[in-house]
Amino acid sequence: MSGMHTHHGHHHEPHDHQPGHEAAREGRGLWMSLALTAAFALIEAGTGLFAHSLALLSDAGHMMSDTLALALSLFAVWMGRRPPSARHSYGFARTEIIVAFVNGLVLLGVVTAIVIAAVRRLQNPEPVAGGAVMAVAALGLVVNGGVVYSLSRERHTLNTRSAILHVLGDLLGSAAALVAGAVVYFTGWYPIDPILSLVISGLILYSTVRLLRETLNVLMEGVPSHLDLRAVGRALSEVPGVISVHDLHIWTLSSGTLALSAHVVVDDLDRWGGLLTGMQELLHDRFDIDHVTLQPEILDAGLARGRPVIPIHPRRS
Repeated sequence: MSGMHTHHGHHHEPHDHQPGHEAAREGRGLWMSLALTAAFALIEAGTGLFAHSLALLSDAGHMMSDTLALALSLFAVWMGRRPPSARHSYGFARTEIIVAFVNGLVLLGVVTAIVIAAVRRLQNPEPVAGGAVMAVAALGLVVNGGVVYSLSRERHTLNTRSAILHVLGDLLGSAAALVAGAVVYFTGWYPIDPILSLVISGLILYSTVRLLRETLNVLMEGVPSHLDLRAVGRALSEVPGVISVHDLHIWTLSSGTLALSAHVVVDDLDRWGGLLTGMQELLHDRFDIDHVTLQPEILDAGLARGRPVIPIHPRRS
């Protein structure tokens, strides 16, 4: 009976968590985005000081936070390329999840700072050089649009998504600054700038909360949001020769890499090889799960240990 516990079925498709050519391309895109964002942040800060524009100075601070976010994303890519070790058997691919979570927290801080500044500006409007704001904002649209385009062509991981969220915030901020600069230049109505800042902050906050929820679910090793644990258990238990499935766990290793482990109660241990192959193919084809660990059990053995053997939809005869 004890020998039965050594019959584990492991299935790990020969793939990298982040293939080499995709990792290299992602790194190039992030480096380009980092250089453009840092350069424009300096230009915007200098123009803001020259034009006495708090709006431009605030946006420059936002872009500096984006520079930090992109640098963290590059660090995650570098860490993700490191091979597994005896201490970190899965490698360092999950670094991207941690960085995405940190970037989300930074975005929350940025949104809070923008809201506070906008409220103060509404209470005490200040004159703004509308022409200078329009010129720099137009340049910001071009720069941030190019950065968003570059990042959108990368592999869509939580890491790149968090970086894109930062830059999208800048893109929206540049659009708002352009509109605000035009309104101030042609009408002299200063409150338009903080009002648009509050609207953009709300949009950024919505996307940031969604990102943080997703990254927290991964860090807590929760079931991926697009999968139903019971549906997966039901599909496995309906494989001919499988009686039931228990101790089923599904979690995310890194973006695009799902893992599953379960105990499978079978009617004949001698058929395990064929059953394992069938379940591996089912999990790959229907649920895109490739990192699979399954342990077979005989019904009597499961009962003898007092374990619940049919908690997830047993196969109907």
